[in-house]
Amino acid sequence: MYQNAWIHPRSKMKLVFCSHVFYLLLYCGTRTLGVEIQSEPDVNSDGVIQIELNQTVSLLCLSNGGSEAQADEELVWLRNGVMVKLKEGNNKGRSSVCVTPVIYGDNGATFTCQLRTNATVMSSVTLNVTYRPQLSGAEELTVEDDSVLVLRCDIWANPPVSSVSWTLNGSALDLLAGGFTVTNDGYTSQLTVKSVEKSSHEGSYKCRVHSPIYGEGNKFFHVTVTEKTMKFPLIPIIAGVVVVCLTALLAVVSRWKTIAKCFK
Repeated sequence: MYQNAWIHPRSKMKLVFCSHVFYLLLYCGTRTLGVEIQSEPDVNSDGVIQIELNQTVSLLCLSNGGSEAQADEELVWLRNGVMVKLKEGNNKGRSSVCVTPVIYGDNGATFTCQLRTNATVMSSVTLNVTYRPQLSGAEELTVEDDSVLVLRCDIWANPPVSSVSWTLNGSALDLLAGGFTVTNDGYTSQLTVKSVEKSSHEGSYKCRVHSPIYGEGNKFFHVTVTEKTMKFPLIPIIAGVVVVCLTALLAVVSRWKTIAKCFK
């Protein structure tokens, strides 16, 4: 049978003191000073806010310290590391920033809220600005037979378009048979024909793109092919006329005395 262990009174006091210190540290740890960013639209788990072009983002930074003094800490906003100018009074304990309208340049921008007295106490969010390709309406083009045809279709978007296709009169282009060349650089899809033929290249073209979030977009081109016109070299013709006129004038001047006798 085990007997109860005897503990010296001083040891009991040390144990009680240590337990109080432990709970005090635990309490202080749960009340550590920090900052929190709330947003509209909401920020996801990766700290990213998805927002459409020309919309508005509202950011609110809160100092969530445990004491009243901490809650009145001065806050600072940074955009990509550059300080944002705030109105007076918009920095004590809570501070708000509004981005309106959101532009292309805001895509990927990181907004950071931190304490002025301690930059390590901070929180950040990043904007993911989405936008669709600028496709709309139709273009009317007239080109001469045997000339170069170039059609350009805007495909710049976020997220990038998942597919791009070209059709002529409702049918997919036969690149080899039709002499077509299609190039994409992430910003523009370009369709080129080096030598246009009326029978093969006249008609209605459509550039069709598909966006993962915006769906399908189209742009139309109506191409008319005309007969090749003869182009006269205007500058050489003008130069020739000037030379002929000057030659005639010099001839008249050189024979002026002989010509004048005829009138006597």
